[in-house]
Amino acid sequence: MHNHRTMKDKEFSSKLLKTAMPITLQNLMLALVAVSDSLMLGNLQQNFMAAVTLATQIQFVQNMFLMATVESSAILGAQYWGKGDKQSLNSVFCITFKLCAVIGLVAFAGCVFFPRTLMRIFTNEDVLIEIGIEYLKIAGWSYLLTGFSQSYLAIMKVTSHPNTTAKISSFAVVLNIVLNGVFIFGLFGAPAMGVKGAALATLIARIAELCLSVGVSYRKTYIHIHFAQIFKRQKELLNDFLKCWLPLLGASLLWGIGFTSYTAFMGHLGTDAAAANSICAIVRDLICCLCNGLANGGGIIVGHELGAGNLDKGKEYGDRLFWLSFICGGISCALMFAFTPISLKFIQLTSGATRLLYQMMIVMAVYMIGRAVNSVLINGIFAAGGDTLFDMYSLFVCMWCLAVPLAALGTFLFKWPAVIVYACTCLDEVGKIPWVVVHYKKYKWVKDLTR
Repeated sequence: MHNHRTMKDKEFSSKLLKTAMPITLQNLMLALVAVSDSLMLGNLQQNFMAAVTLATQIQFVQNMFLMATVESSAILGAQYWGKGDKQSLNSVFCITFKLCAVIGLVAFAGCVFFPRTLMRIFTNEDVLIEIGIEYLKIAGWSYLLTGFSQSYLAIMKVTSHPNTTAKISSFAVVLNIVLNGVFIFGLFGAPAMGVKGAALATLIARIAELCLSVGVSYRKTYIHIHFAQIFKRQKELLNDFLKCWLPLLGASLLWGIGFTSYTAFMGHLGTDAAAANSICAIVRDLICCLCNGLANGGGIIVGHELGAGNLDKGKEYGDRLFWLSFICGGISCALMFAFTPISLKFIQLTSGATRLLYQMMIVMAVYMIGRAVNSVLINGIFAAGGDTLFDMYSLFVCMWCLAVPLAALGTFLFKWPAVIVYACTCLDEVGKIPWVVVHYKKYKWVKDLTR
């Protein structure tokens, strides 16, 4: 019995490592692009960094729609792949591709034809608006392509090729960072283009990523899009897709708008708070790659088992991930403490901002435990079985009825110290833990979604 158990442990660990590690790497590489953009532009001029940070909020909004679409394709795709039904998997791919095309077109049209209107939403400073327009007119073209490459990469992940997606993404990221240096500062005889250079680097990296994704998809054992199928109506599958997509989109928008409002609250608490908050955000995004990789990778292997009809095995995998999520939370908490003194070596802050940063990092370390547990359970395990509505409910209650109102009152009415307001913005993840654990134990997520 003991030997059988060890075999099962080995099988689970090997599947999880093969799937989660490449996804973690891919997330980390994407987070590094944002860091490199900020550091390089901030080196030239503070206004460049500020304007591009505001301009990329449009990409942030686009990503909320893309994330819901790509996650839905991963949920259904993992189950159909587990079942061995490639025909339905291809239909899921076609639906994803069409939705991503529409999302990309809307973002592209806004950035290229109405950049001034979009920049006015985020700032009334003319100097920032003009810089933002320069950036968006070029970057808008890359937003058109992002959805297409994301839909290819999502299908590769669920069809047991997460290594390939990590390689393609990593190549695109390294290319983006190198070209950032070349075009922003004018290295190797290229013209120094500043903000336009950052946008051009992003566009070239996106083109390379899409070409590689399409090229690789024609290899054996990969799934490529059958364009004849794109215009076929897949009524039943589309309904299944929308059942996953709408709650995920609702959750994504609730989360995204909530997060953007947190940034706005910190911006109203003075320059020290805004500076400390942006560094906290960069460190948080880097450390979150760990729990996001575990959530995505774990969700895919649970989905494979559920789609194959092995509900008991899917449940058992879920139970192991449940405990791993708490371990991951502990590691993330420790990393947060370790990163604080390191981050201060690279960035010049006023003494007030430095003191605030230390206080915020302590709050963030506790928050990371909640973030890890909730990511793995909600975005990994619950999503694998199509239980996507819970995320929307929990965000509505914990973020919109608790964290956002408290932080808003603390900022505008009670004038609380910045660290207290910051703690309010972290309440949602910590407050959710008991509720998420209770929901997990109901095992509503143990479901085969395939037809």
